[in-house]
Amino acid sequence: MRKVVGVLVLAGCTTVGPDYQRPELPLPAGYPAAAEKAEPEIPPEWWKLYSDPELDALVADVRSRNADLRIAAAQVEEAEAVMRQAHAALFPEVNVNFTRTRSRVGTLTSPPPIAGQPLERDDARLIASTSYEIDFWGRYRRADEAARAGLLGTQLAREVVALTLGSVTAQTYFGLRSLDAQIVVLDNSLKLRRDSLDIARARAASGLASELDVHQAQGALSDALVQRRDAVRVRALLERQLAQLSGKLDLKVAGGDLFALPMPPTPPAGLPSSLLERRPDIRAAEQSMIAANALIGVARAARFPTVSLTGFLGGQSAAVEDIVSSGVWSVGLGVAMPLFDAGRRAALEEQQAARYRQSLAAWQRSVEGAFREVSDALVNLQETSASEADLLERVQAARTALELSQVRYESGYSPYLEVLDAQRTANDAELAFVRNRQARLGFSVDLMKALGGGWK
Repeated sequence: MRKVVGVLVLAGCTTVGPDYQRPELPLPAGYPAAAEKAEPEIPPEWWKLYSDPELDALVADVRSRNADLRIAAAQVEEAEAVMRQAHAALFPEVNVNFTRTRSRVGTLTSPPPIAGQPLERDDARLIASTSYEIDFWGRYRRADEAARAGLLGTQLAREVVALTLGSVTAQTYFGLRSLDAQIVVLDNSLKLRRDSLDIARARAASGLASELDVHQAQGALSDALVQRRDAVRVRALLERQLAQLSGKLDLKVAGGDLFALPMPPTPPAGLPSSLLERRPDIRAAEQSMIAANALIGVARAARFPTVSLTGFLGGQSAAVEDIVSSGVWSVGLGVAMPLFDAGRRAALEEQQAARYRQSLAAWQRSVEGAFREVSDALVNLQETSASEADLLERVQAARTALELSQVRYESGYSPYLEVLDAQRTANDAELAFVRNRQARLGFSVDLMKALGGGWK
């Protein structure tokens, strides 16, 4: 018994396989775009920075009803069960078996039944048995470590899904609001072009202009009508996308003002190394690497002997009521050692080592991708912010040019071609200003997502 206890103590001190350490990955000291070093808190519900109750309600519906999130939640539950199963292997399994039989032996058997013994016999057994493989080399502990990493990775994957869905919802919502603004611009353009068509018709009827002006004005009006119908079509598609994301297939989103949405303050990006802790996708990739590293130990432990304890305790009697008083027991120790397997176990360990190297490369790729995404979002946000003032000046200049061209045409100083050109320029300038605001909002979402969402 002392030897058995010694084996158990030794088993608690031996774990084969490499212990995990985060690999060194050189990262730049900062992002290409200038960013402050401070890291202020961003609320976990970062979408509320846009101060739009309808957007808040949409994201809340997505987080509670979206099918992808429900799948991710079920995957977390599955990973929890897998971890409990792996942890249970560290403990012995005890089974209880009860049998009650009545049998009769034949009189012509060889050897014949003992004289004086009854031919019919009763037998009752109550046995508690166990078989326990001592985790001598840490195989089950490494499996438990891999299962824990798998659970954490699945939980982080759910965070990735939630962050992605939140950003897609915000982007789609901003796209819809941009189309609302574009439709307003096109409605104003339609009004101007209808007025221009009426003026061209009146001037043609008075002999002050040719029919060419009328046809050109009609063509410009038709072009604006086509643009408006296309904007309405795309808006309907985005509304259906929001309906699917939120799980409310009958969703209707009323029109709104894009420029009423405030621009949230640009969060400082901090140091690139902070992404390793902020980004749930990077942390999930690291958990995959931890699990793969632990499985190397599982494969290596299979190359060593296994030590098992077996035993049972119970009773056996002809009468059920006498089982307790008729005790039987057994205790055993077994050792099994691989003698020759033609390199099968070594090949399994090499497979796990190769899988670890794959997970290391995937982790490195996710870090590099995150660095690029933050850098891109910073550049895009800075440039679109800087462009907004220039685009506003372009809009004001185009509006003034359109007014002057209309006055000159009505006064007979310029051909109608100048009015058409001014109308197109003003329409394009208005739409470009709206789309730049949408892009600016969208790039702010990209930055939030690239930095990992909210943090403290």
